[in-house]
Amino acid sequence: MRGLPGLLLLILLAAACSEPPNKEMNRAQGAVDGARAAGAEQYAAESFTAATSALQQSREAVDQRDYRLALSRAIDAYERAQDAAKLAADGKAKARSDAEAAVSAANAAALQLDSRITAAEAAHLSHRALGGPKRTAKDAAATLQKARASIAAGTYVEAIADVKGLEKRIRGAIAELDAAAPARTPRRPARGR
Repeated sequence: MRGLPGLLLLILLAAACSEPPNKEMNRAQGAVDGARAAGAEQYAAESFTAATSALQQSREAVDQRDYRLALSRAIDAYERAQDAAKLAADGKAKARSDAEAAVSAANAAALQLDSRITAAEAAHLSHRALGGPKRTAKDAAATLQKARASIAAGTYVEAIADVKGLEKRIRGAIAELDAAAPARTPRRPARGR
């Protein structure tokens, strides 16, 4: 696949070396803009940086009236931007999947904590023992809401950052409740006289 653009490059170099390659530079700029819109700055940073660097080198070559180099760099920028856009789409899909999995795991733990708090209240566990786990549950609910909003907005990396460590904190609150719960001993049946 890389051979065809190379051949195209040679043909273009031979034909258009007396004036700036404006058409190719504009095409490369469009590809860079498309890659940026696809999220390449975040999800394919290395490829995106290479594309923008090649485009900048093309502009610098035009300033130096080296139109062959400008054309070569513009074509390179276009190809790299196309690659960056493809990588960004893959990276964004993976980030979305990772974010949804992290939010789902934290949500399951939060539901378990809510259930344990309800059981502890029914067992008349002290307000002091319930305080920390209840704060954790409240914080978890707010954090999960924020993470879901991040997912809905397409900011998956932010959603992952939002819930990082949340499941562990929730599990700690569950362990705290379990430790504070009175030990249940089975009742002995009353002896008949």
